[in-house]
Amino acid sequence: MSAGDPGSAPPDGGSDGTSAVLLVVAKAPVPGAVKTRLCPPATPLQAARIAAGALRDTLDAVRATPGVTPVLACAGRLADGEDAAGLTAATAGWTVLPQRGTGLGERLANAHADVAAAFPGRPVLQIGMDTPQVTAHRLAAAVRRLASVEAVLAEAADGGWWALGLRDPRHASVLRTVPMSTPDTGRRTRAALVRRGLRPLPLPVLRDVDEWPDALAVAAAIAGGRFARQVTAVHRTLVSGGLR
Repeated sequence: MSAGDPGSAPPDGGSDGTSAVLLVVAKAPVPGAVKTRLCPPATPLQAARIAAGALRDTLDAVRATPGVTPVLACAGRLADGEDAAGLTAATAGWTVLPQRGTGLGERLANAHADVAAAFPGRPVLQIGMDTPQVTAHRLAAAVRRLASVEAVLAEAADGGWWALGLRDPRHASVLRTVPMSTPDTGRRTRAALVRRGLRPLPLPVLRDVDEWPDALAVAAAIAGGRFARQVTAVHRTLVSGGLR
């Protein structure tokens, strides 16, 4: 399902059809279905609100990135999650695609394939919703690097990765065989790309939000964002001893 027409001029990109696609792969922030590793200390509802804040901050960074076409590949419906109205408004004019497949590697590969079909010939920079500290400046720098290389890969502090850029997104098919959410997912992803004949340029490492210490650390670094406000609210409840 699309919130925009892939054949029309992109809302935030160029009119010549050559702008990069900035692909966000995310889950709808439904309690019990998202950010479950934050529970405890967060409740499923609090974790979903934290996820909604992270996604809103990420979408804002994408929208502020010049010269890109924004696409969201979503598992679930935004309308069913927390901050449904805000997230729906934040993706107005975006192409919104449903995720396909079972495991994460398969869903990522399919998302890149769907974007390749909808936007032929476009390079794709793909991120998730676990790095709400990402900025439009950092994303724009990654897109510029992708303009001169075949691939870029931004590893995460825990051994995974938070961004993958491909001049030809069909190369993302290698992700189907890469074990995801492991301490060496980043290394294995790089190796799979190299076996495909690519030499991914490294991008800066970021800490992604998987567990509660990650949430606290990232929130402290970006105080004032929606994600940080949600994390701070839960932390204050814990400190006050009011969590049931």
